[in-house]
This record gives sequence, structure tokens and C-alpha cells, in this order.
Amino acid sequence: MFSNVCVVAIGGAIGAAARYLATLAISQAASVAPWFAGPFPWATLLVNFAGCFVIGIFSVFFDEGAWRGAGAWRVFAITGILGGFTTFSTFGLETILLIERGALGTACLNAGASLTLCLAGVAAGRWCARCLHALQG
Repeated sequence: MFSNVCVVAIGGAIGAAARYLATLAISQAASVAPWFAGPFPWATLLVNFAGCFVIGIFSVFFDEGAWRGAGAWRVFAITGILGGFTTFSTFGLETILLIERGALGTACLNAGASLTLCLAGVAAGRWCARCLHALQG
């Protein structure tokens, strides 16, 4: 188990660095592609899409294809690299797997609950931080 934790940590560092570099590249694209300028979070959207696309490919290769049985590599690539790149890819894979297994209601519940709770969590966290800030100042 400890070796898997190390593999995830190394992959996570690679994924987080890749996300940072992708975000920088997309932000720089605004200078040559005006549609990237403005308030819309293009970098986040594109990174999340890329992570979801790649996890779709990897999940088939590791679970059904040529890389089946490569457990440590699966943990490194999917949990580590893609987890560091974007956890939205894991959410996407889990939701699609529920749909493929015929659990459409559970998939919809997962999608709705994830979106609702995550947005509420951000709002609640921001509210708590502002309350703490107000108490200090």
C-alpha cells in the first residue's frame, strides 16, 4: 500500500505541474485568440475536458485493453497524474460508469449532488472565511 501512495504522490506532482503549465499556456493564448480573453474560465474548462478525455482513454486501456493488469501504472496514471491534473475527470468517469451499468438515477443523483454540494461548499467556505476575517479586523 505504501508503494501505491508513493506512486500516487509522484503522479499527482506531475499532474499538478501539468495543470499549472496548461493554465499558463491557455492564459497566454488570449493574446493571439481573443475569444480566450474575458471573464470566462477557459483554462479550467479546457483542463477539465482534457482530463476527462484522457481518463476515458486510460480507463478502457487499463480495464479492458492492452494495459489490463498493470495496477501500479493505473494508479500512477489515473489516480496520480489525472487526479493532480483535475479531479473532475474522476467525477466524469464515475458518472459515466454508473450510466453504463444502467444506474441512470444514481448517475443523475451523483451529478446533481456533486454540482450542488461543491458550489455550496465553495460559497460556505467563502462565507466562513469572511466571518473569520471580520472577527480579526
